Amino acid sequence: MIERMRERVVAACDGASKGNPGPAGWAWVIADSSESPSRWEAGPLGRATNNVAELTALERLLTAVAQDVPLEIRMDSQYAMKAVTTWLPGWKRKGWKTAAGKPVANQELVVRIDELLDGRSVEFRYVPAHQVDGDKLNDFADRAASQAAIVQEPAGSELGSPQPPAAPDSPRSASASATASGVKAGRARGGSSNRTLKAKFAGRCVCGRSYAVGETIAKNAQGWGHPECRSVS
Repeated sequence: MIERMRERVVAACDGASKGNPGPAGWAWVIADSSESPSRWEAGPLGRATNNVAELTALERLLTAVAQDVPLEIRMDSQYAMKAVTTWLPGWKRKGWKTAAGKPVANQELVVRIDELLDGRSVEFRYVPAHQVDGDKLNDFADRAASQAAIVQEPAGSELGSPQPPAAPDSPRSASASATASGVKAGRARGGSSNRTLKAKFAGRCVCGRSYAVGETIAKNAQGWGHPECRSVS
């Protein structure tokens, strides 16, 4: 448990699955007063889906923070956020069944998160993933979860772990590693917005669908994802 604090704690959590399902990991990070990463933890999940990884990250964060500490939690998973803020009350009323009468997916995790949220002050904030100059806490959690998925080992500030490396397929890394010939080729095709690359890690497109390692991705106005989902000017 982190030490009890009177003021609101700003945190982020994220999960990753390299293949969906595939090698997966989770991570959470807590900010200091300047909203820079202060304390964090990440861990492996073996083979799991993105949704399991996302929910696990949230469950581990809520477990790590004392119940009387007000929290702002930043997430880039629409599924995990809607599961615990929008869909959960209806699922409970229906005996943990969906509107279609089917069992709720990942029910054990959802029930545990519901228990951890009971009686505590939590504000959920959605932040888009993989943005240039995006939310730095979400970016940190994303990188830590991705690293945990790849190496399948725990990491964190209390373990003395170094900060997770930048993801090769992040906008910053892709921009920094672009060769002159690649830039010229992009311009020849009608501008840098047409440039594509092979994803080094699995991720989520802004359309909500996942992309796999090695799949062609492109930058659009909201991040990285399928070439067909980029903005049309």
